[in-house]
Amino acid sequence: MANDAISVAAEGVNEVVDRIVVLTKIHAHYAIQLPAGAPRDKVDRALETHVAKCPTARSLEGAVEVTWSADVTEG
Repeated sequence: MANDAISVAAEGVNEVVDRIVVLTKIHAHYAIQLPAGAPRDKVDRALETHVAKCPTARSLEGAVEVTWSADVTEG
């Protein structure tokens, strides 16, 4: 896959907790362009387990809610 075939936009949500502004949520949205014939099932499986295997998400576990979405196109 080309370097520009995957991009991500992330958005964080800050909330006031005990009068202190803290990061409480992060949402990552992936845009993935697969080459023709690429194994879509492997991409779907990687996305489904990505939060559990992401070092940053694991570090924030319990403190920051991490969610994701993805648009995967083929061709």
